[in-house]
Amino acid sequence: MVKYQTEILLTIILVFVMIILILLSKKAIQRFGFIRSIEANRRKIIFKLSHLLIYVIAISILAIIWGVDHKQFAVFISSVLAVLGVGFFAQWSLLSSLTASVILFFNHPVRIGDRIRILDKDFDWTGEIMDITGFYLFMKTDDGRNITIPNSLVMQKGIEILEKKELN
Repeated sequence: MVKYQTEILLTIILVFVMIILILLSKKAIQRFGFIRSIEANRRKIIFKLSHLLIYVIAISILAIIWGVDHKQFAVFISSVLAVLGVGFFAQWSLLSSLTASVILFFNHPVRIGDRIRILDKDFDWTGEIMDITGFYLFMKTDDGRNITIPNSLVMQKGIEILEKKELN
């Protein structure tokens, strides 16, 4: 027991730091979401992504604390990344839509309830944004159709905001 006293203490400290980081990130995202009037579903996506990042960093620090051999750890991480890379390459549109969702959350002016026109030479998509999720933007067009547009496409196309929803 005495042999691993330092490692156990550092692990407990790491757990407390993780909890504090998760709480702080949650408060920061909530505050940012409230200031920018961002919906709960969109905030939830960012919560999950920030928590995932915190967990990955914590696992890496745990490996260092417990003295996992760097070469073995590097082989493990590169294997995981290779599998993820193959999976995401096969579904690259999912990764790009998820990345676009994060960009839409922080930097794009469109919000649920806005009337927009997506500038596309082939289609006239004009309507109201009903929801924005991790992968799709849901829109009700002026002629009553419900359409789903991948977030990556929203980032690629020009968007004209016709009418902004009033902030509460």
